[in-house]
Amino acid sequence: MQQSPQLHKKTIELLRKNKNLLAFSAGVDSSALFFILKESDIDFDIAIVNYNTREQSKEEIRYAQELAKMYDKRLFIHSCKLEKSNFENNARIERYTFFEKIIKEYRYNNLITAHQLNDKMEWFLMQLSRGSGLVELLGMQESELDTNYNRIKPLLHISKQELKEYLIQKGIKYFIDESNNSDKYFRNRIRNSYSDSFIDKYAQGIKKSFQYLQNDKELLLPKNEKRIENLFILQRENENLKDIRQIDKAVKKLGILMSGAQRQEVVRTKNCVISGKIVIVFTKNFIFVSPYSKSNMTKKFKESCRVAKIPLKIRPYLYEKSICVSELNHIL
Repeated sequence: MQQSPQLHKKTIELLRKNKNLLAFSAGVDSSALFFILKESDIDFDIAIVNYNTREQSKEEIRYAQELAKMYDKRLFIHSCKLEKSNFENNARIERYTFFEKIIKEYRYNNLITAHQLNDKMEWFLMQLSRGSGLVELLGMQESELDTNYNRIKPLLHISKQELKEYLIQKGIKYFIDESNNSDKYFRNRIRNSYSDSFIDKYAQGIKKSFQYLQNDKELLLPKNEKRIENLFILQRENENLKDIRQIDKAVKKLGILMSGAQRQEVVRTKNCVISGKIVIVFTKNFIFVSPYSKSNMTKKFKESCRVAKIPLKIRPYLYEKSICVSELNHIL
């Protein structure tokens, strides 16, 4: 009998010592992950979103309810209807807003999602087609710290085919979302025309290549990032390529993937707002990255920022989040 897919030891340890929420859909990936987590003696609850676009979604909700009752899991269900325009992006925003609300209210430490090797390959090819750099190409990470919780993707080294074989071998029920076969969305076109067939033929080599690339990324990227709330303070490398790499990484954590034109603007101006959402400011020794804010500040706060030489564009975010200037003095 074939061995069940194994999670990385470091990830298992992280999940065992924290409170976990699994993003569940009843598809191949999340159904397999549900039982792999159980076999790994990891405690978790589940959350599922019904977008009300398919009749089958009612059965998927019922399946989630059955699993929750059978294995004593707390279940969170969100039902919504979204505009068809830009549906994928809106659906992503809707479900993560839902997940983050639960995480905050019930104090979960980790959000577990069932992204697997095929998803990682899809992402890689999508970013490759857009002329992206190393940070974007390797955008999917097994563990990433968000503002108040960790995002864990424990299946990134396991292919979809391996997960299907596991489900069949164990006799575990799962659903197929037929909308994934539609070439309406760019991601589906990449999946159906390129990534899945490539993974099927060369899975083992691809796994090794991703690991080598990850090792290279960890060697190349600076590790001197400081963070307070969503304010990132980066040590300047005074080399454009190294500086932009660490800026890319911080900006991605704030939900934006910079385009080539935006990177050029950052390097050229060293003081700008990108996408109307994120401020990037260089000083002599540091790079500040934060959400863009227009908070009205008190004169006293403005003066304390002036004395501490805090960049103008950063000050409103500090005020909005009640971040004391003295907190920065320990870093700067």
